[in-house]
Parts: sequence; structure tokens; C-alpha cells
Amino acid sequence: MKEHLSARAVDFKSINVAADPDGLAQLQALGARTVPIVAKGAEFVMGLSLRDVGAFLGLDDEGAGILPPGELIQRLDWILSAAQRYLRQLPDDQMLEQLPGRPRSYRELTYHLFQISRAFLGVAAGETLTYEKLGEVAGDELVTFADIADDGEVTRQNLLAWWAEKGADMDFEATVSTYYGPQSLHETLERTAWHTGQHVRQMLMILDGLKITPDGPIGDRELAGLPLPKEVWDG
Repeated sequence: MKEHLSARAVDFKSINVAADPDGLAQLQALGARTVPIVAKGAEFVMGLSLRDVGAFLGLDDEGAGILPPGELIQRLDWILSAAQRYLRQLPDDQMLEQLPGRPRSYRELTYHLFQISRAFLGVAAGETLTYEKLGEVAGDELVTFADIADDGEVTRQNLLAWWAEKGADMDFEATVSTYYGPQSLHETLERTAWHTGQHVRQMLMILDGLKITPDGPIGDRELAGLPLPKEVWDG
């Protein structure tokens, strides 16, 4: 659970399909189609909305609050910039290497990292956030990590342009449609920021495993106040 939900004694389990050999069977038995989920007995909820998970588990929201939209955009700017720096450090012969415990390559992870913001911009324009949209993969023209970084820079600039032209005047309490249920635009932006930040933390672990010193590590400036999982390989 995220840190701003206070835990009490609740009998629940989180199903990790990648790490648990029986995880897929459990997922199918519940009738769930995607992960992450949080399950209690035969009931489950998608583990993508902090508010929904907290309500499902009977946890108290201590009201740490969501960072203001402008602050979340600033965090995303910093996080996406850091991702580009790290991408330019990765050797291209590592593009098809697999993440620990899950069927996702470094190429897929790094492209997905920017796709999260592209999907958010679609939601802000009135589109439904679908699982398929979030899971779009890199095109064949992106053959190096530098290519993905360059493509990511376009996304970062689009995000900043959207904020300057429209974002500051948006109704962030408005409800938007996502594949894990109705959410406010504000909650969706917060998830965009922490989801992206989580994947950048994973990039730092990849660099560490390759004995590469990261070009400007991220820290509290970028991540403080975001409801990140405690474990780097969650999410």
C-alpha cells in the first residue's frame, strides 16, 4: 500500500502474477483481466487508484493530500528529463534485456515511461484511458535508447505546452474515464507522476546493475509527496 494510507489489521492479499507461479491461475479464478489487483477472498479491486484501494481495504486516508496540479507538472518535467539523461547512458546492446521477474525488456520499459504522459494528455483532451493506450509499444523507427530519449523529449515538450496553453485552466476535479474506473483529472495526473517516477527509479537500478553512475540522480525534489511504492520493482 502507499504510505499515505494508514494500515490496520485487514486480511487481504496482493497477487503478483510475474513472481508467483500460481498467480495467473488465481487471477483467472477471480475473473480479473489485468494487474495490479488487490484481493480479499473472492473480491478484488484494481490496484491503480489509491482511493479505491483504501476504500476496499477499509483503510483510513490520512489526508496527506495530492500535490497541486502545477507542482505535479513540475515533478513530471524533472522526472522525464532525468529519464532522458539515463536513457542516453544505457548501452544499446541492453535494449532487449529483461527486467527482473517480469516479461518486459529495457526497451519496452523506457518507451512505456513516456507513454504514461502521452496517455494522460489524451485523457485531458477527453479520451478514455484504456489499458491498450497505456500499453502501446515503440515503433520500429526507435532503434536506440537515444531515439527513445528524443521521442520522450517531444512528449515532455507537449506536456509543458499543454500546461501553458490549457492545463492551468482545467477543472481538475472533473471526472475522467479510465480502465480502472472513474477518476478525477487531478488523481489521474498524480498517478501519471508517481507511475513515471517509479519507472525512473527502476532505471536507476538498471544503471546500478550495469555499474554506470547516473547522470544526476533524482531524489526528494522530484519524488517527495508522491505516493510511490516502497519497493522499486512494485508497479
